[in-house]
Amino acid sequence: MPDLTADFSLRLARTEDDLRAAQRLRYDVFVRELGGDGPLVDHAAGLERDRFDPFCDHLLSIHRPSGRIVGVYRLMRSDQAKAAGGFYSESEYDLSRLTSTGRRLLELGRSCIHPDHRIGLAMHHLWTGLAAYVREHRIDVLFGVASFHGTDPQRLAQPLSQLHHAHLAPEDLRVRAWPEHFQPMDLVPSDCIDRVVAMKQVPALIKAYLRLGGFVGEGAFVDHAFNTTDVCLLLDTARMTPRQRKAYGGADPG
Repeated sequence: MPDLTADFSLRLARTEDDLRAAQRLRYDVFVRELGGDGPLVDHAAGLERDRFDPFCDHLLSIHRPSGRIVGVYRLMRSDQAKAAGGFYSESEYDLSRLTSTGRRLLELGRSCIHPDHRIGLAMHHLWTGLAAYVREHRIDVLFGVASFHGTDPQRLAQPLSQLHHAHLAPEDLRVRAWPEHFQPMDLVPSDCIDRVVAMKQVPALIKAYLRLGGFVGEGAFVDHAFNTTDVCLLLDTARMTPRQRKAYGGADPG
């Protein structure tokens, strides 16, 4: 991974210590800050982890002056998911429309930034590294669950409805939440949505996908363990415009 500035560098996790540092940052953000939990979370050691971690690549943004890992992104290709017994998102969404195509898939997850670096270049660095990774592995479709904080869909009715009405994935990409926990997103008619209010509630990561031409799957998933309401984001590199490709990483990501 390339060095990006005098203060930051990017690379994939290489060692168990790298992975533990990423899991510590995830614990600070997802557990301490947002109130999440999970069956493999290690509260004593302060590690947010799950069974998929050993099968994934972990993209790290490192603050050189301090030596700290300040940003992470978990990446899982189709071949890695096969070794793991499936993608993380398959516990929430039926991915058969994606997995049956034979296209090269990359699941993105566990993205977080240290609070001290959320206003700055850390997320931009992660996206630049992600674009390089996508090119290297010739990825066709990126996808993954992204979260709203909280588990009350009615409080999120405006943004969920805006995503459903304006950014629903085309049929060939339209994964759907499993029926047993399908949370409808079309909670407000399209002509009753205050778009400005709705988009203010949409997390920055989801907005970034939308600016790049991303879509959402059908239905949300209320994750009580993680204290979130999840949507499935999808980005088809073949559908990106030249402007979106330039914004994404300065080159064709396909």
